[in-house]
Amino acid sequence: MVRDGYIYGISLLAVAAVLKWLTGEWVWSIVPVLLAVFFLWFFRDPNREIPAGEGLIVSPGDGLVTETAAINTPEGARQRISIFLSVFDVHVNRAPIGGVLRSVLYEKGKFLNAMNPASAEQNERNTVTIRGQGADEGIEVTFKQIAGLLARRIVFSFGEGQSVDRGQRVGLIKFGSRVDVVVPAAAMLRVKVGDRVKGGASVLASIPPGVRA
Repeated sequence: MVRDGYIYGISLLAVAAVLKWLTGEWVWSIVPVLLAVFFLWFFRDPNREIPAGEGLIVSPGDGLVTETAAINTPEGARQRISIFLSVFDVHVNRAPIGGVLRSVLYEKGKFLNAMNPASAEQNERNTVTIRGQGADEGIEVTFKQIAGLLARRIVFSFGEGQSVDRGQRVGLIKFGSRVDVVVPAAAMLRVKVGDRVKGGASVLASIPPGVRA
């Protein structure tokens, strides 16, 4: 359970208790109790079995794969995988590879629907680039935490120069949102549009040692 779940849940249960005390009727407490149950469920943080092996890029979040595309970046050709997180998905984010955070860039923005392609460049977002180490040596992966229509806060718990392990919890996006993962052009995609993935557990792509960027 993410700490926020306890904060929202306990606060709403306290509101329910106060309403019961003021009115003498439990009926007035039904809505805050239901909201408390929702928040406790929404901020769940299940353990995941992280795949082991060289050159595996795992999903940074739970959700639905909505796009896989070849793109051009200032660093050259890459592939982008977009994952939509609905309000029903786990919203804890995880590191796609193990390595050092080369850059972390937070930008304020709009709150367009996360299914809108324009949300990747216009919405509130946090862009993280990881340079792989160990089993992921020679791989560089960038992922974006993108706020959606309902999301109002992006959380990221690490800074530039810090190290993370593959599948390690690194933050979350509150409520509906999206994550984009930019991988090397040589990566072999393991997912397609319409697939559902789990953060830290689902392999999005793999890169053989001989073709790493």
